[in-house]
Amino acid sequence: MSSFIPGFNSTLDPKARFYLELADECAALLQGQRNLVTNTANVSSLVYHGLRETPSREGKPVNWAGFYLTDAKRPDVLALGPFQGKPACTEIAFGRGVCGTAASTCASVVVGDVCNFPGHISCDPASKSEIVVPLKAPNGKVHGVLDIDASVPDAFDDFDHIGLEAIANMVVEASDF
Repeated sequence: MSSFIPGFNSTLDPKARFYLELADECAALLQGQRNLVTNTANVSSLVYHGLRETPSREGKPVNWAGFYLTDAKRPDVLALGPFQGKPACTEIAFGRGVCGTAASTCASVVVGDVCNFPGHISCDPASKSEIVVPLKAPNGKVHGVLDIDASVPDAFDDFDHIGLEAIANMVVEASDF
């Protein structure tokens, strides 16, 4: 394990170790590759399968993981990018739903119960909780979001928040937008 993720004070926690290992795998996938589609496709698969297979998430099944990317012709719209899971909404306006809220506020959003999120967009009725992390450039511009859904309420915690923000930052640093 060579990755360091700010916010993880103890690497003894199984979830912290999981995200440190996931970050190492992510770094290996991104190394030497600048293509946005290639990077987001590989990372969506890595995150989806990693979150589904780790024992530290037992009982909190992920059912969707992927990216929505800012549309070049309409910068206030997120367009569906590479993902793993069932078919999804193809466009989301900034400020709309969980993804659009994360994009418009440039801040991660963790929703324990999507039924209680005003304006939630239900692409898959099986999704019960969600975490969305913006892809933020150093200048503050949002290039898109990393979106993860789970089929049970309250599936995401601070470890997921910190770990997935680190993964999103790695994608931004490694990709040409």
